[in-house]
Amino acid sequence: MKADFVFVDEFVPGLRWDAKYATWDNFTGKPVDGYLANRIVGTSALCVALESAQEKAESLGLGLLLWDGYRPQRAVDNFLRWSRQPEDGRTKRRHYPNIGRAEMVHKGYVSARSGHSRGSTVDLTLYHLDSGELAAMGGDHDLMDPISHHGAPGITPAEAQNRHHLCSVMEACGFHRYDSEWWHYTLNDEPYPDTYFDFPITLNRYQLGRRA
Repeated sequence: MKADFVFVDEFVPGLRWDAKYATWDNFTGKPVDGYLANRIVGTSALCVALESAQEKAESLGLGLLLWDGYRPQRAVDNFLRWSRQPEDGRTKRRHYPNIGRAEMVHKGYVSARSGHSRGSTVDLTLYHLDSGELAAMGGDHDLMDPISHHGAPGITPAEAQNRHHLCSVMEACGFHRYDSEWWHYTLNDEPYPDTYFDFPITLNRYQLGRRA
């Protein structure tokens, strides 16, 4: 039992979330193995850093919205199986318009091991506190395309500025970015850098941290 895995929203006031892999709104087109509840889970160290990031974002009139945190290894395995299945076209146009499923792996969008499974990586974006609207970022979550890379050409100055705001907030609060995905950040001093967990995400907090 790892007692320091928690529901992130219970530790970070004002945080919004939409756990995409617990829904049908993700690149696989259906809920993913291990996501039994629409909640974001992470280590307590992650929460401390996110609380600082939330405060820094608020000074810019912005808030944080999380799409993913801890990811069970079984979900990663689910992604790999899905990438080897025949194309059905259901999510291609939105999530990977210019590559095939099998290319996701060698282009670095899907891998056999994910930092998310260590509990201190997040996928997130910004929203405007005054309106509640998401900040324009030049592409949505899990758009597997060069336009999602940091420094990508082809986005507007406003979108580039919003990406810069997110990056500066997260890096100032102890995270480092993944260059191919503007939404993906990992805690520098993560408590479990070599451990990939596989407990499911459920509404029962007493199951958090239990390794399958």
